[in-house]
Amino acid sequence: MSVAPLPARFTGEVLVPGSAGYDAARTVWNGAVDRRPAYVVRCADPDDVRTAVRVARDLGLPLGVRGGGHSAAGHAVPDGGLMIDLAGMRGVVVDPGARTAQVQGGALLGALDAAAQPYGLATTAGIVSHTGIGGLALGGGVGWLARMHGLTCDNALGYEVVTADGDLVRATAEEHPELFWALRGGGGNFGVVTRFDLTLHDVGTQALAAEVDLDPAAALDALRTWLALAQVAPRSVTHTATVRAGGLLTLGFVRVGPPADAEPWLARLDGLGPSLARRVTPSSYMDLQRRSDVHTSFGRRRYMKSHYVRDLPDAGLEAFLAHAEAEVGAADLVAYGGAIAEVDPGATAFAHRGAWFEYGAGAQWQDPADDQHRVATCRRLAATIEPWSVGAYVNALGAEGAGGVRRAYDAATFARLQEVKTAWDPHNVFHLNQNIPPLGA
Repeated sequence: MSVAPLPARFTGEVLVPGSAGYDAARTVWNGAVDRRPAYVVRCADPDDVRTAVRVARDLGLPLGVRGGGHSAAGHAVPDGGLMIDLAGMRGVVVDPGARTAQVQGGALLGALDAAAQPYGLATTAGIVSHTGIGGLALGGGVGWLARMHGLTCDNALGYEVVTADGDLVRATAEEHPELFWALRGGGGNFGVVTRFDLTLHDVGTQALAAEVDLDPAAALDALRTWLALAQVAPRSVTHTATVRAGGLLTLGFVRVGPPADAEPWLARLDGLGPSLARRVTPSSYMDLQRRSDVHTSFGRRRYMKSHYVRDLPDAGLEAFLAHAEAEVGAADLVAYGGAIAEVDPGATAFAHRGAWFEYGAGAQWQDPADDQHRVATCRRLAATIEPWSVGAYVNALGAEGAGGVRRAYDAATFARLQEVKTAWDPHNVFHLNQNIPPLGA
């Protein structure tokens, strides 16, 4: 495919089909995404971002923004459009005295942890180190510290944002407060964030993960007990439950802090009854943050369907355990509560503060011929939990369209997001995302 040169100059590189590095730049986490932008602008600084936004708008090109490339729907990669690639903007500057970090829009979570951990500092930053800060934080941002210190967006002090007009503005609680509100949970609808200013916390450098394997056919009581305990667990402890197709139920927890302090909760885990296997893994916080990296590496085809739930009665627990009878996939429950629930629901655009657990059913595979079966299985499994769903995490949505986006926000939050969208992007320049359409669109 031959394309005309862009009518602009950039400090960073512009890639087109056939350029060295083009295919690598358009490859994202979900291997099922195979799209070909006409241009990939590898921005070197905010001025490059501003120029790229203006050029895409003026030429009427679909505009995608790649931070870490982890969007399951692959929104960053626009067929025939212009992709802003922030891989050249991955700097992190930590001020240990102020306990803050300035994080460029293309930075990966591992870089943030690496810069903060020499001082024993961290903030809520996912569970996979090669995730980008941009998508994570703009959708809310969960992680092993969320029950202690809130979501990533709760720790945002300010943003530098390139708007749909190509202007660079600052959004804080004092400057453009409605934009600041929307950026904390409203996704990439309002501009390209070139810098995040985040609060850091003294969390030390140690962690522990513990889990036991049980026979799902005889684990209803254990699962019920473990999920009930999640609601009274210390904030340093995050409960998890995983059931695998054709496999076992795994109950466990992650604790950030000295491993010795986890002993009381290890006793609770062991008190669930005889297990088929037991694993207790003390680690550094950095290793905890990297422990899912291989399983979640780039290149595999993926699908996931998620729900937020407040509580699961026995019928819901039995539906979760029945996932073991499926042919493919796995499902997880991860505990919320704690500091997440203490934030006023209207203080940010992250709407589901009252959820107790995030549920996700997912699968990964290599052969495109398996697409239909894998996707249909995940949807069928997730449908069994839907009676207890109170919404969904916007960052866990795939290509679910407007209906999926409405699941991520309550009516009042969605209406307010539309007002902010109308003010800052009335022509929906930033529409390749979990889109909030402007009023009248």
